[in-house]
Amino acid sequence: MARTRKVTVTTDAHGHTAAWSETTEATPAASAPDPTVAAFFDVDNTMMQGASIYWFARGLAARKYFTTGDLARFAWQQMRFRLLATEHAGDMSQAKEAALAFIQGWRVDDVERLAEEIFDELMAPRIWAGTRRLAQQHLAAGERVWLVSAAPVEIGRVIAARLGLTGAIGTVAEVVDGAYTGRLVGDLMHGPAKADTVTQLAAVEGLDLSRCAAYSDSVNDLPMLSVVGRPVAINPDPALLRQARRRGWKVRDFRTGRRAVRIALPSTAAAGLLAGAVTAGLALHRRRHHRAD
Repeated sequence: MARTRKVTVTTDAHGHTAAWSETTEATPAASAPDPTVAAFFDVDNTMMQGASIYWFARGLAARKYFTTGDLARFAWQQMRFRLLATEHAGDMSQAKEAALAFIQGWRVDDVERLAEEIFDELMAPRIWAGTRRLAQQHLAAGERVWLVSAAPVEIGRVIAARLGLTGAIGTVAEVVDGAYTGRLVGDLMHGPAKADTVTQLAAVEGLDLSRCAAYSDSVNDLPMLSVVGRPVAINPDPALLRQARRRGWKVRDFRTGRRAVRIALPSTAAAGLLAGAVTAGLALHRRRHHRAD
């Protein structure tokens, strides 16, 4: 398994906080490394069928951290946000306020251990072979490959390590003495925040964004796709497909009819994901406190 090499956290002039994690043992490149070029892959429905936090929640439910009823409510919340597109300012503010409250008091190493187990059980079989192949092509060309996700950076780091990628960019949760406080540091890694962080990383790592690539399924990632010179729509939602066609971007779709419908439920935008995580997490807390009593 790839080991963590470094975690970088930066704050820009607007107060946006970003974190990215690199690993030591990415797949060897066939070509000489090009330090100025990288590829950025969204995770949910781009690299993986469905949402990483959904599968993480399912893994926790299987381990009796909360009930299947809570999981069903989590899935419904995701579908509601997907179908109604309720990503207004109030929804995002509420999601930000409570997004990671459910892991308050948890040890970071425990979350990473669970994420490793759950990736192997539930996420690995749902990695899109076509998208992973694209990532491997970038690595083979000597380019670095980063995952960019609204999920906590620790989960993104596990996925990147398991796939042999360079590292991950994700939402930053506050940690004190090795445990989560339940609060976020900065903004959710969503929409413009992804573009801002990719730009920050490029400045730190010496990347030429005009030569870099970005991949996503969601119109919410237009800002990230727009800051690179090689944007690609992967399994695009209708709004992103329209934008990609209008702008002349490449489109790759690894879904097939019924399969695409079947994975629609665990797919979501960041607000739906995190609101669902809160629902599941509150049940988890109730269960843990009940056991403690």
